[in-house]
Amino acid sequence: MSEAPINQPGRKRIKEMEVMVAETIVETPDTTTLVLFTGNDHLDYQAGHFLTIDPHQFEALERFIAYFEDIKGKREAPRAYSMSSAPHERYLAITVKEERYISGQTLYPPLLSPLLVKRTVRGMKLVVTGFTGPYTLPENVEDLTDHLVHICAGSGSVPNVSILKHALLHHPKLRHTFIYSNKTWSDVIFRRELAELETRYPGRLRVIHALTREPNAASHGPNVHQGRVTTSLLRSVIPDGSGCLFYVCGPAISVYDRQAAKEKGVEPQPRFLESVLSSLKEMGIPEERVKRESYG
Repeated sequence: MSEAPINQPGRKRIKEMEVMVAETIVETPDTTTLVLFTGNDHLDYQAGHFLTIDPHQFEALERFIAYFEDIKGKREAPRAYSMSSAPHERYLAITVKEERYISGQTLYPPLLSPLLVKRTVRGMKLVVTGFTGPYTLPENVEDLTDHLVHICAGSGSVPNVSILKHALLHHPKLRHTFIYSNKTWSDVIFRRELAELETRYPGRLRVIHALTREPNAASHGPNVHQGRVTTSLLRSVIPDGSGCLFYVCGPAISVYDRQAAKEKGVEPQPRFLESVLSSLKEMGIPEERVKRESYG
């Protein structure tokens, strides 16, 4: 996908920092926001950027790392986590969803996210490296559109919330539609914060929830829908998307998915990202007006 028309390469500011966990906020049963105190370090980052954390710094993971490196035959790489804070906010924050090992779907048990979500406490020190990533707003975004459409699933909301908070403050000409898919109402990360932003910015932010496993989704409000993010839902929410910019983030087909499908002689099943991109194509949205980020 060509992204040049809506994203100009920014200056990278990559550096290693020691930070202290100032607060841990439990967002959902398997997701935690880590608020990080950085001292006097100047935080030169953009909304939508991510930082990385090297698992080798944690003594509690030493034996697991040694085992994984033996069976993989390579060094464990740092893990990337999108920032949920926006550059104007006082503290840096990342929001981490605990990954789970699912037999037949994941190749190795997750290493770092369970520790960050369940065993990170206030006062703990971490070394992080930041900041980078192409999933950011172009500097001239207000020249390109007056309507930003966020389409997210699960922890894919993290960079979009950062972008949303930044844009609401610094790009007053932009309005936003935030379409957010989760399994159940209790799985919705930033549920309260999104509701507060919608109240604070009437006419500029509309939040739409799509719940795939909630038996009575409509009971949670008029903008809470039962089911997946489908072409039909997107058409109903965005009747004319021709002038919009779309920021799509969520689970995508993984390397393991591709390997498993290849062994079976079949094509890998599309996940959230592929399904949404297919819907946008069906709606006639040009590729250059779609920005995407994936995990999986």
